[in-house]
Parts: sequence; C-alpha cells; structure tokens
Amino acid sequence: MTERVFILGAGRAGRGLARALRASGTSVVGLHGTRASGDEGGITAGAIPETAGEAGIVIVAVQDAQLEKALDELASAPIRPGAVVLHASGSSDPAGLDALRAAGHPGGTFHPLVSLADPDRAAELLAQAWIGIDGDPPAREAALALADRLGARVLEIPAGQKERYHAAAVFAANFPTILAAISIRLLREAGISEREGWAALRGLMAATVSNLQHGDPRTTLTGPIVRGDADTVMRHLGALASDPFALDAYVALSRAALPLAEQTGTSADLLREIDLLLGGAEG
Repeated sequence: MTERVFILGAGRAGRGLARALRASGTSVVGLHGTRASGDEGGITAGAIPETAGEAGIVIVAVQDAQLEKALDELASAPIRPGAVVLHASGSSDPAGLDALRAAGHPGGTFHPLVSLADPDRAAELLAQAWIGIDGDPPAREAALALADRLGARVLEIPAGQKERYHAAAVFAANFPTILAAISIRLLREAGISEREGWAALRGLMAATVSNLQHGDPRTTLTGPIVRGDADTVMRHLGALASDPFALDAYVALSRAALPLAEQTGTSADLLREIDLLLGGAEG
C-alpha cells in the first residue's frame, strides 16, 4: 500500500495510530490536533493544513463528542478529490459523512478493537488485533489495506448494528478494569495489602484470559455458579450485603452466568435455587 495518510485528532488514539502506521512503513503526512507540538513528527493545530491534500486516506480520530464538528471542518478543508475518510468511532454513524460523500469522498469506520491508551505501545498492540470496519466499498478497501499494513485483522460491522457492536466492545475492554477495581477493594477491606492483592488478581485475570484463548466462555467458566454451589453464593451475598455497589455487580453478573452454566450441564434445580437467592438479594 502506497497511499499517504492524514490523521485528524492528536489525542492518544490519533498519536498511537500515527506511530503504528509509521512503524509499518506507511507515510503519515500530518497529525492535526488542538495544540501544535514538535512531537510525533510535528502536530499541527488551527486550520487544517494544506498537507492534508497530499493524503489519499484521512483518519478522523477525535472523541465521539467532537466527531461531527471535525467532519464539518474536514468538508471545507483542502483534501484531495476522492480521498477516503475513515473515522475511528465504534459507536457513531456520523451525519457529517454525508456531506463528504456528496463531495466525492467515500466514508467508513476504522475502529481498533484495542485500547490505545499508551501511544508507545500502539504498534505492538495493533499487530494481530482486530479492527471494526464498515462503510462505502472504497472506504472498506482502504480500511482493509491499512489493517493489513498494521498486521491487524478486520471485523465487518453489520449495517444498523453499531450500537450493539460497541456495547460488546465496552463489556470486553472496559468492564474487566472495573471488576479489578472492585476486587482489589474487597481484598483490601478483608485485610490483604493492596500490593499483594493486586499481584494476585493480575495473575488470576491473566490466567482467565489465557484460558479464553484456548476455549470459549462455556468451556472456561469456573466458580460457584457453574458448580451449582448455592451455599457459596449465599455466603458471598451475605459478605457483600453492606457493599451495595459490589452486591449489585455480583448479582447482575451471576444472573448472566446462569444460562451459560445451564448450557454446560449444571443441574437446572441447583441453578433455580441460586436464581432465587440472587432475586432475594436484588430485592
């Protein structure tokens, strides 16, 4: 792929994509943000610069709340005729793409299914990662080419299903961090030092992810729900009774585990008993 890329948005995602693309040998002709900087090969600010016109692909990597404004600015910017416009939002189908399409710019999504919180690790994380794509055929072709260059694979987002797709990504990417925060707090309240507790939890969570790499949730689920162990669930509910946030999370996730446990062959009678316990705690 020889297309040049211009990135609009110089936050962590934009900087990470710029680093990863450059590391792949892709020419990034500009990185444009709200403040100019000499880092990342020179971040520009203010009006979108003339260098944007050198790119055959423009990636808009701003926060969702700023996406429509960024696309409006792009519609009046000096970009090359026919240049593809990809945005990195996994949850939005921005109306601003319509004006760009009307001006002859194919549009679509290029949503990395990986956290780009640390731009220094972007190239490493994007290699073998998945990227959600959709859009006009030329935009999908451009997204496929960029993903291939990065060493990533693509996941086609079905039409009209972006919200459900993105909710799934939030469950997988964001909620484990929240669960880790709840877990370390519970260990700390139990009298275990944060240093030792966090080290133990990291190992436990890493082992779970490792198991998932070799199976699916039905074959890797462990714990009292899949065992049909109502006594342990009852003791957990008692221990969490004074902690409504942790209790609500425990009940909701245990309820979600019930049909999964049933699929693995756990006794329906035992699961009904657990469901009654959870319903009582919820009430």
